[in-house]
Amino acid sequence: MDPEDKKTKPLRRKVAGIGDNSATGPGYLDGQILIAMPVMDDPRFERSVIYLCAHSSEGAMGIIVNRPAGSIDFPGLLVQLDIIKRADQIKLPETAESMKVLRGGPVETGRGFVLHSSDFFIEDATLQIDNGVCLTATVDILRAIAKGSGPKHAILALGYAGWAAGQLENEIQRNGWLHCDADADLIFGGDADEKYLRALRKIGIDPGMLSAEAGHA
Repeated sequence: MDPEDKKTKPLRRKVAGIGDNSATGPGYLDGQILIAMPVMDDPRFERSVIYLCAHSSEGAMGIIVNRPAGSIDFPGLLVQLDIIKRADQIKLPETAESMKVLRGGPVETGRGFVLHSSDFFIEDATLQIDNGVCLTATVDILRAIAKGSGPKHAILALGYAGWAAGQLENEIQRNGWLHCDADADLIFGGDADEKYLRALRKIGIDPGMLSAEAGHA
C-alpha cells in the first residue's frame, strides 16, 4: 500500500523470495526473530528486532518490529489514504486507534506491510508465514481494520529489510545477528523500546555479556 497509490495492489510475493517455497527448507529462518548483535555497525539495524517473513536460496525479507515511525499515526494514515474522512477518526474502533506504525526497514519505505494474526486472510493477497502470523500488503486490510473487521493483532510497517542470496547467512556467520523463535508479544507487543531486551532474555542472554565473540543461538 503506497500513500501515493490508493488502488488495491497485490502482494508482490517474489520480493526477496517470498512465495517461492520450493527453495525453503531446514536451515532457513523464515518465521524466526533476528536480533542485532552489538557489532552491528549499520545504524539502520542497530538494536533492531526483525521478524523474518521469507528466507530461501534467493534471499531474505523481514520487518523491523521495534522501530516506531515517529509522528506517523494510523488514524492519520487512514485519512491520507482516503480510507476515512478526518472527522471520522473519533469513530474508529479501539484496534484501529491503537494500531502501531513502525519503520519496517530501509527498502521501499513508501509501501506499507501489515503483519497480523492468522484470523484474517485475503485470497491471493495474504501470505501465511508461520502458524499464527501472516503478511498482507494491500489497502483492503486497512479498510477492514478501520471498520473493526480486521485481524485481532496487527502492526503496520513502512518499508522492509531485504537481503540478497547468501547475504543474511554471511552476516550471521560474522556474528551480526542472533536468532530465536518468534512469539506474539515480540511481534505485536506494544512497548517497542523493550523488545530488544525482551528478545535477548528470551534466549537467556544478558545484554551486558554480549560481545563480538558471541555466536548465534
